[in-house]
Amino acid sequence: MRPELHEAEPLAEGLHFPTSLAFDDAGGIYVAESGLAFGGAPAGGRIWRLGTHGERTLVAAGLTAPVNGLTWHAGSLIVVEAGPPGQITRVSPRGDRTLILGGLPGPGNYHTNMALVGPDGWLYFSQGAMTNTAVVGLDSYEIGWLGRLPHHHDIPGFDVTLTGFNAESGNPLLPGDSGRALTGAFSPFGQPTYAGERIAAGVPCTAGVMRCRLDGSGLTTVAWGLRNAYGLGFLPDGRLLAVDQGADDRGSRPLGNVPDLLFEVRLGETVAWYGWPDFVDGIPVTDARFRPERGPDPVFLLASHDRLPTPERAVLRFPPHTAAVKFSVAPKQWGPRAGHVFIALFGDERPMTAPAGPRVGRSVHAINPRDWSMEQVCAEPLIRPIDVGFHPEDGCLYILDFGWFEMVPGGLEAKPASGVLWRMAPG
Repeated sequence: MRPELHEAEPLAEGLHFPTSLAFDDAGGIYVAESGLAFGGAPAGGRIWRLGTHGERTLVAAGLTAPVNGLTWHAGSLIVVEAGPPGQITRVSPRGDRTLILGGLPGPGNYHTNMALVGPDGWLYFSQGAMTNTAVVGLDSYEIGWLGRLPHHHDIPGFDVTLTGFNAESGNPLLPGDSGRALTGAFSPFGQPTYAGERIAAGVPCTAGVMRCRLDGSGLTTVAWGLRNAYGLGFLPDGRLLAVDQGADDRGSRPLGNVPDLLFEVRLGETVAWYGWPDFVDGIPVTDARFRPERGPDPVFLLASHDRLPTPERAVLRFPPHTAAVKFSVAPKQWGPRAGHVFIALFGDERPMTAPAGPRVGRSVHAINPRDWSMEQVCAEPLIRPIDVGFHPEDGCLYILDFGWFEMVPGGLEAKPASGVLWRMAPG
């Protein structure tokens, strides 16, 4: 029988917009709060160690928001802080901190996401795009980073040649919003590009997956063209999976009806391309199905498709705007579901990311990696599930709920202390 959330219990309540969950070698539970000061929540990320009844011990505070990732490795926590600048830090159970890798892009529309140690002993992490679709637009100003960091833009993972597309918009960086701006791809706001312009690959790039040694050396690109791989993880057989959160109907180059995707990341000497910013699951963004409601029909940004790898295809499509986030593989205690990928779906952020429509996501699903079929495990009363994990001893499923967070016309409604960590026995 499928377990439902009413069979679960809240282990810890009153969390401030938590994002990340980890277990140590002894089964100890760690939770990271993002540090986002929504609704008057305390600013600065925090890491808590939870007892068996939810009692908390503070491990670290004052981390740069948002804290997006938490992984236990070799007696300490690996923590991802979005910045600026983005960085990956090792934090001991006593709270001592050691920088592993700094100077990462952001924060933009998206950030440095989670990090984990692979079977090869290297540190893998995902880096979100600075923008919706590689062109800095007014949505970046509305989110808040453009006015603070106007020099930032996306960085390609390959050498690319541009078509010369430029988006025209108002210029809120001028007094009284009196000017206009032309902005091209992979360029700062207000800087146009020209047809045939070449942009060199960068390391670190945005919209990709990278890896480095555990001391931060040897940084290389593993995959490029994943718009926002918020969830990243290895299957028991060593395959690397990455979530790709689909583009939104907003900004200077909006796309409509783009699904979130689940990719198997190809690891090898050649870096594969996953399509962003010109393809969605191998389909060109110029296809009529991606026509937006909030802007003109999309055109290509890259003129060098024939010199790029063929875009990879996804193993699974999620419904548009579900915001697929983090996942974990079920252990043997889950019987027929052992080996299934349990994934949290954070849910839509309408009306910011798309026109009005039905709510989607806000649930946890199980994916069978044998045929990539998916079924819902639980939904209500979840608000915004963002991470899932299985206890290493008893196999219980832990679901971390970000809490009350809803976009409304003209702003955001968020309730501090509404985050919850749920615990569900195998079923």
